[in-house]
Amino acid sequence: MGCCDTPGLMPVSSAIDILLDNTSPLTQTEIVSLVDAQNRITSEDIRSPINVPPFANSAMDGYALRCADLNNNMTLRLAGKSFAGIPFEGEWPAGSCIRIMTGAEVPVGADAVIMQEQTTVNGDDITFAHTAELQQNIRPIGNDVEAGDVVIPKGTLLTPREVPMLATLGIGTVTVMRRPKVAFFSTGDELRQVGEPLGKGEIYDSNRYTIRAMLEKMHCEAIDLGVVPDCPEQLRDAFLKAASEADVIVTSGGVSVGEADYTKDILDQEGEVGFWKIAIKPGKPFAFGKVKGALFCGLPGNPVSVLVTLHVLVQPLLAKLAGHTQWQPTITLSAKAETRFRKSPGRADYQRAVYRINEQGELVVATTGNQGSGAFSSLSIANCFAVLEQDRGHIDVGENVTIEPFGTVLN
Repeated sequence: MGCCDTPGLMPVSSAIDILLDNTSPLTQTEIVSLVDAQNRITSEDIRSPINVPPFANSAMDGYALRCADLNNNMTLRLAGKSFAGIPFEGEWPAGSCIRIMTGAEVPVGADAVIMQEQTTVNGDDITFAHTAELQQNIRPIGNDVEAGDVVIPKGTLLTPREVPMLATLGIGTVTVMRRPKVAFFSTGDELRQVGEPLGKGEIYDSNRYTIRAMLEKMHCEAIDLGVVPDCPEQLRDAFLKAASEADVIVTSGGVSVGEADYTKDILDQEGEVGFWKIAIKPGKPFAFGKVKGALFCGLPGNPVSVLVTLHVLVQPLLAKLAGHTQWQPTITLSAKAETRFRKSPGRADYQRAVYRINEQGELVVATTGNQGSGAFSSLSIANCFAVLEQDRGHIDVGENVTIEPFGTVLN
């Protein structure tokens, strides 16, 4: 029996396909100022209203001249100066040159700029060491961007790379997609808020901190609905409140075998849900469905499982919902195992690991130790996942391992 035939387990790639097939991008847009545009997603192609540069300018500090003048004499008389923001204006006699600074407008008629290091200055007489090539050291109009060019495609996340480009073009406002609203809560009678004393059998709820931090890194509007006890009435109220306020509902806990009865009953009544067992470790119990028009993602209760399923399964869904058409999964690399990785075939395993470059210049990776789904300490010291394929067993020292370095969402 092949790994993908494991009874009851859906391969990760199939689960992602189903999530995406059932998700449609938001259509609402907003107009924001450029200072508020970072980390927003463009709702339309952005075209340049101007040429960049808007005039021919010098790429060097030096002298603007007519190449033909150097055919007669390698020494030219200085006729004036052109500075950035203060272009040369006036008569420019034949056989003369113009002192020019980087970024300054090239005088009409000039067809080259020779850098100052290739000249000798004697008062107003400038002697050139070499002749010039046509258009040497001149940036022509529209050399970087031409008016009408698409400079930022629709569906692009605006970052410190794109925002300065918009400023260069004089664009002060941008039409962007509305941010997805995600309501989230944890379930369980054993959970206590951080800061409260713990009773017998109780634990602190860390999952909402994980979910909020990751949702904000994914550029969503996070709506924290707190901890909901294992009570059918309160759970139903929480789902209906979440559905009325958000595009997506994310829960942690209550979807494992033996725990899901309340959740499943409520969702059968108020929406639709398909409970899955995903061939992923950690994070096998995962639920997806809809409640009153809102998408629902039910995450496992163990802390590391919450982070892994949010990262691997929910992140692509939220990217599509947000209209982020340029989104790509985190890059993967091949590294050599420095330690043994323990694994049983049957599930894709996202193990916490540390990668580095060794003394031989090789990319190597080592486990962080305890890989239990509740062991968050081994995640806090990791800088990557070692992604071990579904049908693979133990990995010995020296074998190649696929790693996924932590990207912006996990750093």
